Amino acid sequence: MKIGEFSRGGSSRVTVNAGDHDFGGDYLTPFGILDLTHDHVELIFTNSKVTADFMVDYIETYWLKSGYPNGKDTLILNADNGPENSSRRTQFMKRMMEFSVSYNVKVILAYYPPYHSKYNPIERIWGRLEQHWNGDLLDTHEAVLGFASSTTWNGKNPSVTLTDKLYETGKKVAKEVMKLYETAIERANGLEKWFVTLNPKKMQGSVRHGN
Repeated sequence: MKIGEFSRGGSSRVTVNAGDHDFGGDYLTPFGILDLTHDHVELIFTNSKVTADFMVDYIETYWLKSGYPNGKDTLILNADNGPENSSRRTQFMKRMMEFSVSYNVKVILAYYPPYHSKYNPIERIWGRLEQHWNGDLLDTHEAVLGFASSTTWNGKNPSVTLTDKLYETGKKVAKEVMKLYETAIERANGLEKWFVTLNPKKMQGSVRHGN
């Protein structure tokens, strides 16, 4: 989202003067986690690109923060099939395999097919956030984070973080290494791209030798 005195087509009960063009280089990009077990929302904002490394770093951060390593042996991620977290994105799969092995947790990646992401519950969070700041100016980082922090989901506020870490874009895993990884990745027949299981016991050797 662009940061500035720009009109976003909303409405307000008070007069708000906004620009009719969104030129400008300052922006924030959100990444969201909706934990259905705890009914909790985690929102992380960055002013750089949301890369595969960015997403896995914050999946791991949330995994540790929530205390799941103590007793949880399976993580199911329902996600859209965006370019940075696709099951064919080599850097994303490498990082998720390393996560699986490091915490000895089975990871199931269940993707929504194209044009069906609206069924993903996290999309309701984005809709709620749009309603919450509808008609207001998002002219500073503080304004964006303030609105994000004060929105609600089932009566509770999300946890909101702004990171200033910069992530390298375009990282890929060498083809020969990815071939080794693929021998340990379980892809459902007929749904190879959409339903993937990462079993830590099966992947330990591949991850060790791939690195």
